[in-house]
This record gives sequence, structure tokens and C-alpha cells, in this order.
Amino acid sequence: MAEQQLSTMTPEYYDEDDDYLNMTDDHTSSYATPCSYQITFEFAETFIPVVFILVFVIAVVGNVLVLCVVRRYRRSREGPCSYSLTDTFLLHLAVSDFLLAMTLPFYAIQWAKGWVFGVMGCKMISAIFSVNLYSGILLLACISFDRYLAIVHVVTAGWHRRSCHAQMACAVVWTACLGLACVDVTYQTVIPLKHSNRQVCYLVFPEKTNWHVVLPMVNLILGFGLPLLVMLYCYIRIFRSLCHASRWQKRKSMRLIISLVSIFLLCWAPYNGFRLIEYLNRLNLFQLGCEMNKALDIGTMISESLGLTHCAFNPLLYGFVGVKFRKELLIMWKGLLCSLGYQGLEGWGMNQQRRRRSGTLSTDSENTSYFSVIM
Repeated sequence: MAEQQLSTMTPEYYDEDDDYLNMTDDHTSSYATPCSYQITFEFAETFIPVVFILVFVIAVVGNVLVLCVVRRYRRSREGPCSYSLTDTFLLHLAVSDFLLAMTLPFYAIQWAKGWVFGVMGCKMISAIFSVNLYSGILLLACISFDRYLAIVHVVTAGWHRRSCHAQMACAVVWTACLGLACVDVTYQTVIPLKHSNRQVCYLVFPEKTNWHVVLPMVNLILGFGLPLLVMLYCYIRIFRSLCHASRWQKRKSMRLIISLVSIFLLCWAPYNGFRLIEYLNRLNLFQLGCEMNKALDIGTMISESLGLTHCAFNPLLYGFVGVKFRKELLIMWKGLLCSLGYQGLEGWGMNQQRRRRSGTLSTDSENTSYFSVIM
């Protein structure tokens, strides 16, 4: 999403307030000494491609495993509403993180060689990036709210919570993110870098619009502030409701809650903090010097890369943490080995399949979620 986009999408070094953004060869600086961003470019060209490719590989592998398990062992047998609520949200989260990860190689190439995918490619990749970046964060808020209803209001909300409701909530999230991504489709374009033969995919607003003022705040609220408040409220209430649980269960739940919130904050708070400083600077509420602008640019790049690692952490936090998920993943892995010729494992795999069919997995879908976070 546009102005809120990461620097991989909109190289903020060409701030509209700087003469630096003038892509012509006529340099008319308002400073006594022009501010050189060569060090910033060199850092970006080295740092971003390596980190993005690494995140791409880890995120794709983790989310593909989540999708394989949920599709193999939780296939619908009674229509579109037969998935549990938690599984529904996590299925959508895995799709969102997978699609987000698929856009990262394009930006790695942009910083290594320049944007080579054309204007339509710029608009499409930017829109896909925006939709999945913010849908993933909003889905995390949905998951925390679902766990809140399941644990804190388990009696009163039991008959209300159906997976069709989760499907509708996911549809609202996707629709809202698609609406915000229309800004990318409209205003993203390819521009040349000054004193360089490279091009970048960049968001350019018309002078008479207020998008450059409104959009960053909308993205900050929807992409960080609102989800964080929902997660904090829901997990605090969940923890308080577990005070009467056994000491082991309480300790385990506390560790998991702290991990979920801490990693979300660690990944996204620094990036949104840098973006807020940059936004206030653009509004001329304060002025940063040349060196401070360079530090802000580099800090934004590092923090945005840290934020994108969240799509690689999500399978670990919301999938692999589940005992049933790990069991089903092991069964799937053993079955794959058997199909490849490891016949000694075939009997073990068949026994596990029979145990799975006759065990607790045949009970109510809400109680048999392979991905339940806190249950």
C-alpha cells in the first residue's frame, strides 16, 4: 500500500520534499552542500536482496507445509463451513503469507539490478504485496479474537461460533485490503533513478491529492495499531481466564501468549516507529538533517526486513506449536517416505492412519483443530 509501503516498494530516499526526487539532470539544491545518498544505496543493494531471498525460502517452505497438512487432513466433508474456526483463519493466514513471500524476489531483483518487470508488473506486484501484507496482520487479530471467544466466553459463545462466520470475517478482511490496494494499481509506476540507468517501482501521487497525508495514517492504524490493541486485549483476557487452570497449563499458556505478542511487536513496532518519524518529518513538524535522514532510511530498511520475517515466523507460532499439527505432519512425512520406497515404515504409517480415524480427530471440528493456539 502506497505511501506506507516498505522501502522495497517506494524508495523513500527520493522524498518528495528533497530536491533528490527530481529525476532530471538539473540539480538545484536548497542546501549549501548536496546530501549524497550513495552509502544508503550501497547498503540497500547489498542488504535487501540477501535478506529477502532468505525470508522467501523459509516462508514458502513453512507455509506450504501448513497448507499441505490442513488440506490433506482437514478436507471438507460437509460443505464450505466444515472447517473449524481456527483452521479457517490459519488457512487464510498461510495463503496470505505465502503470496506475500512470493513477491519478495521481485524486490530483491529491483535492488540488485533495478525494476525490470514493466509498469503493469509494478502495479500488480505492488498490489499483491499490499493485500497480503495487511491481510496477514489483520488475520492475526482475527485469530486472537477467535481464541478469546473460545476460551473466555466458551459457554455463551459456543452456539454462535461457526466456521461460516470465520469465512465471512476473512472475506471482510480480504475485501478491505483489496480496496486499499487500489491505490497501488492507480498510482504505482516505474521511474528512473537520477544519475543511474536503473529504474524503480515507485508510488507517485498527483500534486492535488491528499493521499500522501491520509494513507500513511490509515496504514499505520490498520496495519499495526488496531491489530495490536485487539491482540493485547484478547490475550490479556485469555490469560486472566486461565488463572484457575493447572500450574503447568497456565505456565505453558503464559509463555505462548508472551511469545505471540512479543514477536509481533519485535517484528512490526520498529518499522512503524520509523515510518511515523518519517511521516511527521514530511509534515514539517520537525526537520532532520542529512545524516539523520540517512540513518532514518537505513533504519527503515532494516526494520522493514525484520517485519517481513513475520510471514516466516507465523507457521512456527500458529502451526507447528500445535501438538496435533506436529503429529499430522509426522504422519504425512512418514507416508511420503513410504511412497518413496521406505517400506519398513509402511506398517507404522497405516497404524497411525487407523489411530487417527478412530481417535479424537473424529469429534467436533472446533475441538480437533490441528492448529489451535491456546487450548
